[in-house]
Amino acid sequence: MEFSAKEDIEAPIEQVFAVITDFDTVERQALRRGIKVTRTHDTGGEVGTEWSAGFKFRGKEMSADIRLAERNAPELLVFAAKAGGLETGMSADLTALSPRRTRMTVTAHMQPKTLSARLLVQSLKLAKGRVTRKFSVRVAQYAKSIEERARASS
Repeated sequence: MEFSAKEDIEAPIEQVFAVITDFDTVERQALRRGIKVTRTHDTGGEVGTEWSAGFKFRGKEMSADIRLAERNAPELLVFAAKAGGLETGMSADLTALSPRRTRMTVTAHMQPKTLSARLLVQSLKLAKGRVTRKFSVRVAQYAKSIEERARASS
């Protein structure tokens, strides 16, 4: 199952990439949302950096292992995550539309490996419209925060 959202950001591609690769800030934002995040393997933000995350999902405590799988500055970041029997890939693809405007395309792909993960993905498929809208809203909020941070750093 795959979700995708595109947002245009009023900032140069280099600034957008710098903001989305500021992993210390991203970790703090996750902590504020109640997600317990620890960096388990630090390669200085390069491929191979890993995190362990703990969070509540549908009332149950869950954990996920996340790894930076690919980094092609300033255009692409790819993360691979595993939570229980669900393997997820997430990518942020940046395209320079002009010297001061960047398009960010965020794609998430889920691959169930167990029966319980298949049931979860099936329930998401049944609510795909609602889940896609929520995903798009979150990406839009993130794009707006990136734009604000890039503007503040200029």
